[in-house]
Amino acid sequence: MRKYVFGTGIIGAVTSGMTLLRALRDKEPFTWRTGLAWLSWAITLALAIGTIVDVRRAGQGHLVPEDSPVSGHETKYLTQNLER
Repeated sequence: MRKYVFGTGIIGAVTSGMTLLRALRDKEPFTWRTGLAWLSWAITLALAIGTIVDVRRAGQGHLVPEDSPVSGHETKYLTQNLER
């Protein structure tokens, strides 16, 4: 489980989310740039979670969608999972 939680995508999303929350706490005005920053954060978090799901599926021997960065490497993740 920790290999998923401590992945670079999740760490980056949490760090940027903390920065956005800190800006909210400082009573900064909500502008269109702030809205875009929150949208960017949501997309980054969704992509990081999607990659975690794909890695888990590949490690269990399932096929992943073609647009996934894990696509084509399913055997590598399955082999790593079976070695444990």
